[in-house]
Amino acid sequence: MASSSSLLAARAVRPLALITGARRGIGAGIAAELARQGFDLALLDIAEDGADQVLAAAEAHGARAGFWQYDLADSGAHRALVERIVVACGPIACLVNNAGVSADARGDLLELGERSYDKVIDINMRGTFFFTQAVARHMAEHTHPAQHARTIVTVSSVSAELASTERGEYCMSKAGLGMLTKLFALRLAPLNIGVFEIRPGIIRTPMTEAVAARHDERIADGVVPMRRWGVPADVAAAVAALASGQMQFATGSVLNIDGALSVPRL
Repeated sequence: MASSSSLLAARAVRPLALITGARRGIGAGIAAELARQGFDLALLDIAEDGADQVLAAAEAHGARAGFWQYDLADSGAHRALVERIVVACGPIACLVNNAGVSADARGDLLELGERSYDKVIDINMRGTFFFTQAVARHMAEHTHPAQHARTIVTVSSVSAELASTERGEYCMSKAGLGMLTKLFALRLAPLNIGVFEIRPGIIRTPMTEAVAARHDERIADGVVPMRRWGVPADVAAAVAALASGQMQFATGSVLNIDGALSVPRL
């Protein structure tokens, strides 16, 4: 199902960024920042709640913005959705893979069940891979009319590297996104399409609200050397820097947005 603003009336003049998981938290922050930096937006999420506010914030920065309600796990429909977005909005200059889910519950790795494992892998890894493939095919076949830089940025997590036995399925899904970045960086480098991975640390979002008290204690104890929560704007600033094309020769790189959480210490 699709609903949109004036975006549907005319093709975008500004470069188009397609953002998954865009209606709240980090995704909403990325949408606002890319709109401020001169992008038009195609926003995707599994639910509509909150999408109107994100669209309004983008349009306040002069962007044309449209929203599509979509389940990333429905990989068989990816190519058709990308085609619909391109028809409505024009060629895609930037893909931001931000959609993802956490484990159903934290628990003993020896008790991890297939239901939570399958859900997390289907969305975070399988869905993201095949959606990236669909967008990459579009990018390989088309160039942006303004010759704007073309980029793919995947928002994963420090959990791609830092293991948590209480969330095994989540960690494995995020580690897989690290390899996804390397593979697409190699495949798309001859086309000058930059592919990057961003690994946020402890970011204050609706997803982390349930464990906020625990993170408050850990941050106070120094697990994050900068001794503060990250916020969506921290991640959004990094995405915008990569989407601008100024770091294209760094394709395949990982950027940690975590206040030095992931730096090894003695």
